[in-house]
Amino acid sequence: MPKIKVRLFANLREYTGAKELELEAGTVKESLEKLCKRFPGLENMIFKDEEIQPYINVFLNGRNISELNGLGTALNSGDEIAIFPPVSGG
Repeated sequence: MPKIKVRLFANLREYTGAKELELEAGTVKESLEKLCKRFPGLENMIFKDEEIQPYINVFLNGRNISELNGLGTALNSGDEIAIFPPVSGG
């Protein structure tokens, strides 16, 4: 199983208390499910009806997963997932 890095931003970072984690997962969906299992309640922030919330952006190695194979995108060791929730400010 590939070992990957997950980077969290904004309120996801605050919720988990971590800016970066390592996980073993074969797909983007599996990595997000493992992350949600590790941090109960995070699932409601990331998923809606087993799809990513429309305001959450997930990038794999700098590319939006919507440009790849979405949640089914396969992972390789050393890959990096970045999860961006909505951010506001002035």
